[in-house]
Amino acid sequence: MKLALDTNVLVYAEGWGDAPRCQRARELLARLDPADVVLPVQVLGELHRVLTGKARRSAAQARSAVLSWSDAYACADTTLATMLAAQDLVADHQLSTWDAVVLAAAAGAHCRVLLSEDLQPGFTWGGVTVLNPFTEPSPPLLAPYLAPLPTEPPGG
Repeated sequence: MKLALDTNVLVYAEGWGDAPRCQRARELLARLDPADVVLPVQVLGELHRVLTGKARRSAAQARSAVLSWSDAYACADTTLATMLAAQDLVADHQLSTWDAVVLAAAAGAHCRVLLSEDLQPGFTWGGVTVLNPFTEPSPPLLAPYLAPLPTEPPGG
């Protein structure tokens, strides 16, 4: 099963935000099978904006981060079909345009889950359910995606 990541997961993984969420994002990403993960291209644009704006990184540093993430995971383009589906979400469910684009791209990529702190947890559209990965305990629907962390051998 595939899952998509929203911008906040990557921003925290980049170390911008409060320490517990940054740690949680890194731990979560370490446990996910990269073959299961999709990044909507909209998320990469938003990541660049946050890194150059709020996090005050240079454009070159932000570009490097975007390229690293796009190398690590499959990307879902924002097509005309994605944008039209997003407009339906805006009209029917009052989502912001850019949150709707992320959700529509996840649905277009056949994701089962969108990990997001920004959208309503449990909201389901197009076969995609929004889960907040920063809640404790972890949402049960997230459990199948989490591989066990590698363990150190005794004395290692």
